[in-house]
Amino acid sequence: MNVTEQPFSQSLEIPSTEESLKHPMEDYLRIERFPHIWCATCGLGTVLTAFITGLQKSELDPDKVSVVSGIGCTGRSAGYLRLDSFHSTHGRAVPFATGLALGNPELKVAVISGDGDLIAIGGNHFIHTARRNIDMTVICVNNFNYAMTGGQAGPTTPLTANASTAPYGCYEYPFNLPYLAESSGAVYVARWTALHIRRLANAICEALLKPGFSFIEVICPCSTLYARRNRLGSGLDLMKHYHDQAIIRHGADTSELQIDFQKEIIVGKFVDIEKPTFARKRDDYLSERLGKDYVPYKGP
Repeated sequence: MNVTEQPFSQSLEIPSTEESLKHPMEDYLRIERFPHIWCATCGLGTVLTAFITGLQKSELDPDKVSVVSGIGCTGRSAGYLRLDSFHSTHGRAVPFATGLALGNPELKVAVISGDGDLIAIGGNHFIHTARRNIDMTVICVNNFNYAMTGGQAGPTTPLTANASTAPYGCYEYPFNLPYLAESSGAVYVARWTALHIRRLANAICEALLKPGFSFIEVICPCSTLYARRNRLGSGLDLMKHYHDQAIIRHGADTSELQIDFQKEIIVGKFVDIEKPTFARKRDDYLSERLGKDYVPYKGP
């Protein structure tokens, strides 16, 4: 049989069924752990997609990237990523990541966790790691409540919002996370919503490549508890709210970025400065004081 008479399947290079069905992000995901536990219309899957996209755009070596998470819905992120990942105890994601960053300076360490884990029980670690300017990227997925444990009010719950521990509405002042991060010493601060996936992915790429402590807040819908208790509809309804109420304002004064219940949300990149990292500051200072007696730590 001559070439023109070959069957169609032999005359063209057609990928196998297995190759054609492979997800473009499969190499970055632990597919064996799917289906995931997140609720329908929760934004955490979108955030994870943005993280992988940002990591791909950064062109960092995946073998030199580590992801740490804490307890809560967002804490499951590390377990779904096919990277060196660690699911730490409640509030301890940032100190665990600090140990990785200082123990192996060649690693790029990222933390993906929730508002309760990072800013409530982990708040002390957060502010001091930012103060020291440890080289890591922290992504705080903010859904305004403790979603996995019953919808309790947390450190970012807006005033008047309903929660299981605030059935008549929250009356505690919430943190303004970009302001907290900048005032603590972060060199990169941004806020996006789970709707702004392309801008979020670009911000994650920038943050991963930024030496020092970088911080991104992601406003994320909690359709099961926060939305239900506050009669806000589904996660899609929350996404529509983000579409209608999110205002992009790069370089905005972080002291003016508080979020009120169901009001406008200022998003954008607010801080992008240069400052020596903890490791650089340590090495420069001790080299000056000790001279040749000081041997900088280069990792294992």
